[in-house]
Amino acid sequence: MNAADLTLFVNVADAGSFNKAAQYAGLSTPALSKRISKLEQDLGVQLIHRTTRRLSLTEAGESLYVHAKNIEGQVSDAVASVSAFSQGLSGSIKISVPTISGELLLAEAVAEFCQQYPNITVDMRLENDFVDLVEEGLDLAIRTGKLEDSSMIAKPLIQSNWVVCCSPSYLKKHGDVSSLDALKDHNCLAYTYQAQGSFDWRFTKNSIEESVRISGSFATNNAQALRKAALSGFGIVYVPRCCVYEDLQQGKLVAILPEFQPRRLGVYAIYPFTKYLPEKLKLLIEHIKQAYQDKKEYF
Repeated sequence: MNAADLTLFVNVADAGSFNKAAQYAGLSTPALSKRISKLEQDLGVQLIHRTTRRLSLTEAGESLYVHAKNIEGQVSDAVASVSAFSQGLSGSIKISVPTISGELLLAEAVAEFCQQYPNITVDMRLENDFVDLVEEGLDLAIRTGKLEDSSMIAKPLIQSNWVVCCSPSYLKKHGDVSSLDALKDHNCLAYTYQAQGSFDWRFTKNSIEESVRISGSFATNNAQALRKAALSGFGIVYVPRCCVYEDLQQGKLVAILPEFQPRRLGVYAIYPFTKYLPEKLKLLIEHIKQAYQDKKEYF
């Protein structure tokens, strides 16, 4: 016996007919009759008096109907309450985003999302660490790089291209960089946020990967700090293009070694595995993806 069979029993009682109840349930009349007979067998009592013209409930059937009707109402209420969450146009969302994307576009994009859906509140953290979403109570994270945790779902948002650059004043003072090996003779400022490769800069040329071990006087886990150091002429940096895009366009920084392809990493929306993603999260992910696409030239 299961709740579905109780619901079918209630439908038969309400309709007063197996034919009408079968149509309502999307079953054949024989299939429905078989389900009710199985229910009676499981309970060890007759629930319905069947005649060629009409049906009626037995005393046991009347008793079961009262309780089953109540259960059906409780199930409907439970489904409705869950549907409110799955439809998800109200409630709260906790999200973690990288500092670069957060400052560049996500602060504005998420605030716009909240304006479009005034019954949704978003708590957005700007951080670069690969935090444990479940342990931290987060619904969603935006992250760059490979996903290591197979229990998480990753939806691609955009590809992030990196760039090696410095100020024109640095090149004027220290000379052009004509090869990867030449980087060894320059003040290369390391971006230590990366899990690996902070001091080994990797490139691709003619489908062949090459790398060079760099050194310099300054290292930091903050891309904006590197950007400011590069703008001041202190050295060469290897950073996501989005954080220096406007500086490159304005000529404040210049890309070097153009014949080499710098690294390229995916940007993903990451959330815990779930069979039914709440609608509010679907909407937020799509909104964020569009925000990235609207600034795709930065990446």
